[in-house]
Amino acid sequence: MPRQDTQGPTRPGPPPTAVCVGESMAVLLPDRPGPLESVENFRLSVGGAESNVAGALAAHGVPTAWISRVGDDGFGRRLLTEVAARGVDVSAVAVDPHRPTGVYLKEVGGTTGHRHDLGPGRSRLHYHRRGSAAAALSPALLADPAAAALLASARLLHLSGITAALSDGCLALLRALLADRRPGRLVSFDLNWRPSLWRDRDPAVLPPLLDAADLLLLGADEAEAAFGTGDPAALRRRFPAPATVVVKDAARQATALERDGTAVTEPALAVEVVEATGAGDAFAAGYLAGTVRGLDQRRRLRLGHLSAACALTAHGDQAELPDAAVVAALLDASPAAWAATRVTAEGITGPARPTGRATPADRARAQ
Repeated sequence: MPRQDTQGPTRPGPPPTAVCVGESMAVLLPDRPGPLESVENFRLSVGGAESNVAGALAAHGVPTAWISRVGDDGFGRRLLTEVAARGVDVSAVAVDPHRPTGVYLKEVGGTTGHRHDLGPGRSRLHYHRRGSAAAALSPALLADPAAAALLASARLLHLSGITAALSDGCLALLRALLADRRPGRLVSFDLNWRPSLWRDRDPAVLPPLLDAADLLLLGADEAEAAFGTGDPAALRRRFPAPATVVVKDAARQATALERDGTAVTEPALAVEVVEATGAGDAFAAGYLAGTVRGLDQRRRLRLGHLSAACALTAHGDQAELPDAAVVAALLDASPAAWAATRVTAEGITGPARPTGRATPADRARAQ
């Protein structure tokens, strides 16, 4: 196994409240719609479910660390720099001298008329992650002093099903983390179903992992594909052990179901979508931030919806949140005011928004 001899930069501050563990990759974004063979240039960015959640949690004011492995290459250095710039502690990210950082390319559909064009509003991700540095994650991570210190102090540990599909070592790490139950630490698990990752692996390993978490996050469409149902009540029966199961039904609503049978459903905000990438991770971060803050279920779901809405109205995986007064007003809004709220790239409108409060889009226009 490659030597974990170099670590990412440290970030001074309080011990992280939350720790997210999993792979992130360099992302190549095309300069135009159409099939990859017609693209002349790509823009370099970074992406990955767990680092997306970590960055969004930090944006919500939750001190957060991301633990993973990257290659000793330019893509790995870019990942560390950008994730750290979001306010995330990357001090326990190992730099692998032998394995590369994973990469994926995004293909965006358009109206080129090319026979391989996906078509308007459609996109496809092409992964090049086999044998990546992150695929070498294993239970050996638990013996690393930097990672062990972060895990020991965390009140929230966030994992996802993507990691289970990367390698046997990654699967063993998830099992070890889920078995290491500690008082005062909540373990959340997002299904993050990626069919392409499971072509050569057995997805039957997933249900026991999901049922071992304290908080389970499921997309209704992903659960339908993976388990044959997206119905919240059926999924609650399928996974009886977690204290809470949250089922996100795309742009319609999200439902939180407690072990005692209590269920709370909250409709999503009306959103003028710019790009869908990262919305699920943003919802998870908003809901988890509300959980850490001790909000009630309705406000947790609303904070998840608001975070997702901001991601949907921005290019890329990360989006700026409205200021604290706007967030507070929306969390406390009446059902009618919440339903009348609209989120666009230009900002947030509706009766719940405090007058005179600038949104990020307002501030950008003023510069």
